[in-house]
Amino acid sequence: MANEFGENSGLPAELPDSTVSLATPSFTGTKGIRIVPKRRFQKGTFVKRNGHWVGMWRVDVLQLDGTIRREQRSKTFVGLSERAARAAFQPILDSVNAASGATPPVPKRTATLNAVIREWCEQVAGNLKPSTRKTAQSHLRRHIEPMLGDCALPELTTKRLQSFVTTLATTRMANGKERTRKTIENILLTLSSIVSTARAWGYTIPTVSLSDLCLPQDTPRQSRFFVLRDMRRIVRAADEPLGTICFLLSATGMRIGEVLALRVQDLDFHRKLIKVRCSTYAGQIGTPKSKASIGDLPMPLALESRLKRYLSSRHFRENDLGLLFANRRGRPYSANKLREKKLHPLLTRLRIPLAGFHAFRHAVASELIDSGAPITVVQAQLRHSDPRITLGLYGHVIPQSQRDALGSLAARLANARRRTGL
Repeated sequence: MANEFGENSGLPAELPDSTVSLATPSFTGTKGIRIVPKRRFQKGTFVKRNGHWVGMWRVDVLQLDGTIRREQRSKTFVGLSERAARAAFQPILDSVNAASGATPPVPKRTATLNAVIREWCEQVAGNLKPSTRKTAQSHLRRHIEPMLGDCALPELTTKRLQSFVTTLATTRMANGKERTRKTIENILLTLSSIVSTARAWGYTIPTVSLSDLCLPQDTPRQSRFFVLRDMRRIVRAADEPLGTICFLLSATGMRIGEVLALRVQDLDFHRKLIKVRCSTYAGQIGTPKSKASIGDLPMPLALESRLKRYLSSRHFRENDLGLLFANRRGRPYSANKLREKKLHPLLTRLRIPLAGFHAFRHAVASELIDSGAPITVVQAQLRHSDPRITLGLYGHVIPQSQRDALGSLAARLANARRRTGL
């Protein structure tokens, strides 16, 4: 009986004799006619028409002339939500599949996260920057693979990932320290990048956002940085080329990788500019940290004089790469080796607390902010993509203008106290 949409009202209580479900003739092969069981499992089609959900399925019907014609049947579920309509439609599909003897397809073995990680390493990892690739490999080797590698992809639920986060937060590292919230976030970002790629490849993986997880409380730690007096002592005491390298860091706030990748042609003495175009990692030249990191920085007069003096000295090594600072093999210096073998021994001798080259960059930002430079000027010098990044990193620095304003307020309060005799 047709419904108001002119469709079949549903599956009859008993299937008609003309419905062919168990076998259909086949002429494939060389041995003549064979009877091939036809047991195609149907999941049906579910659509919305005129505001109502409609379920559709197919039935093979034997015609009088002996041919088989496939007919479409449908049922409209008036006034039901999608969930309720699907629930009402399922018994119809079950009856159709039971009558034909069809069984659901056997699902393929679910891939594990380890399998996806291997694919990701083969297809994606090689295209990443060396520093990003090394960080990701460390996260995978130390945390993700040992704790989640054997999980089937559908098991990467919010609950499973929350257990992963809790374990990271409650177990101590080899040095006895607890992992910070930032460290855990970085590990999760590596995992998220791999899972997102796998999902784009067609894998079915639950979607879990960072906001769904409860991370440990943030415990910000003050970064170690030099003050102006420290930088002056380091530059004066350092041997070349470390002295000029530290002067560059102190006068520009550049990253150590950017300084070690500088070529002589990047020094524009005519326009008084330093062109930042490359960076190094583990002695290899590559691109800077981000697109925003590419730019031109002003070359102060004192820095210009120092660079010209260095280029005309015996400490400058001519090399095929045109590098400003090259080791004995004509290659870029390794920042790690330079820090451990040159900077740290120098700091120990000067009795300055140990710190890395990034302490120069932090010091430049602090000095600029303290001298009253607008945050946009500091952002441009450090080449952050957004001033909010600059504020987030150096918001703790109290500018001199703020000190002067508070000093003036305190002085007025003190004078008022004396006048009133309190």
